[in-house]
Amino acid sequence: MESGRRSGGLMFNVLGSRFEAVFGSLRREVRLTPDAVERALREIRLALLEADVNFRVVRAFTDRVRDRAIDRAVLDSLTPSQQVVAIVRDELLALFGEPRPGLASTGARPQVVLLVGLQGSGKTTTTAKLGRWLTKAQRHPLLVSTDVRRPAALDQLAVLAETAGLRVHAAEGNSDPVARAAGAVSAARTLGFDTVLVDTAGRLHVDDELMQELTAIRDAVNPSDVLFVADAMTGQDAVKSAGEFHHQMGVTGIVLSKMDGDARGGAALSVVSVVNVPVAFAATGETLDDLEPFRPDRLVSRLLGMGDVLSLVEKAEQAVTRDDAAAMAERLRRNAFTLEDLRDQMRAVIRMGPIDQLLGLIPGLGRVAPDAGLDSGGVARMAAIIDSMTPRERRNPSVMNGSRRRRVASGSGTSVQQVNRLLRQFAEMKKMMKRAVAAGRGGRRNALRAALPR
Repeated sequence: MESGRRSGGLMFNVLGSRFEAVFGSLRREVRLTPDAVERALREIRLALLEADVNFRVVRAFTDRVRDRAIDRAVLDSLTPSQQVVAIVRDELLALFGEPRPGLASTGARPQVVLLVGLQGSGKTTTTAKLGRWLTKAQRHPLLVSTDVRRPAALDQLAVLAETAGLRVHAAEGNSDPVARAAGAVSAARTLGFDTVLVDTAGRLHVDDELMQELTAIRDAVNPSDVLFVADAMTGQDAVKSAGEFHHQMGVTGIVLSKMDGDARGGAALSVVSVVNVPVAFAATGETLDDLEPFRPDRLVSRLLGMGDVLSLVEKAEQAVTRDDAAAMAERLRRNAFTLEDLRDQMRAVIRMGPIDQLLGLIPGLGRVAPDAGLDSGGVARMAAIIDSMTPRERRNPSVMNGSRRRRVASGSGTSVQQVNRLLRQFAEMKKMMKRAVAAGRGGRRNALRAALPR
């Protein structure tokens, strides 16, 4: 599981690395020429094709970049390589069309959302994830499964909903998919739920029987959103099936499931251009909280090594409350930061997601984690070391003698060297914090001094 979790950026890490290499070669050019642009485009074309992007999409993309990049104003500019990067960024964004993250805006209550897709694409898990996302937005969703042919489907949704603290419309004894969906809408209206999420049946391949069933459900519940759940690891198969569902059902948005996998991920760059439907959500991990509205500008920034600070801030806001942040700032001001505070901060970081994903959101650090050996396991080990200490040791590390360090290492399943390293790092951290606070106070004093009349 850890390898899957680490790959929160793996799907696009290879493509991002290729882009970095191309732009690096452009920056080394003394003067940008049409030949240099062609060499760069050849590498970009290969990178996109190897990432399983649809070949028609790749051809149109490179043609548009070429037309703009060989313009005389670009070639003669003071920063031609940066101009090319900007052009590539613009054209990558154009692949995704007009962004429409999240659900459609509608005044209808309950709002009905239909989730469709092939069997195994992750519809049921996505239904629970979407319900969880809605509750965090102060919405009240009711879930229902219409997959009556697969007995485990009803139980699977019930188990996931219970884990996420969501309500499921059971419809005991009702084996009619259309009646189950319509009954859930009626129950939601009566019980005060503002959203109904309908998890539908799937097949290994699109067939007429499935489409007739889904069309009947759609006509019965009048959904505001018909979301096609596409397994991001299936490549061009996802694009083809999305097109067929769109033709039959009028899909309004795409949900890319399993974006945390290590597939090439070209479907994410192809599906909008081929199907002409926006990506609404992306599943970025295995837990029920790992679903987020799809924002192409942030993905493209990560692809080009520009980071994604906005997403990092959002994750931090979810992991740390304002009161906790204020209390921590006060302890730092008083130089009262302890190992217990460090442990709490590390746990907050773990709640934000895998370390390499977080580094990928910081400009310039997207590919630091694999080289530096940074991972969530290392942070968890440090927290385990601190947990193995007594309250006195955590608050006053100076009492940590040799026997205490051996005891902590044994209790945390680590080595004495790892315990020593943590204590050294903490001591250095305390020194840096003390200097930073002192510098801040000195800055305020100097500012006051400068403002006083002489």
